[in-house]
Amino acid sequence: MSKQGSAGNVIAAICNVFFPGLGQLVQGRLMAAIIFAIVCVGGYALWWLVFPAIIAAIFHLWSIIDAATYRTNE
Repeated sequence: MSKQGSAGNVIAAICNVFFPGLGQLVQGRLMAAIIFAIVCVGGYALWWLVFPAIIAAIFHLWSIIDAATYRTNE
């Protein structure tokens, strides 16, 4: 992924819409992918407690924005 707004970042953001952390994995950022996936899946699994689901939804949105605005350090 070369720069913010590139086609790769758009694809990564779309991947995150379907599964949180998948876009970070596409970009090669393993730790970010694992963290987003664990927080979102865990929060969505505890949806009946409401608060974890809200946190998961915030992290899900954050993962989409993070993938779309990611810049490499070149």
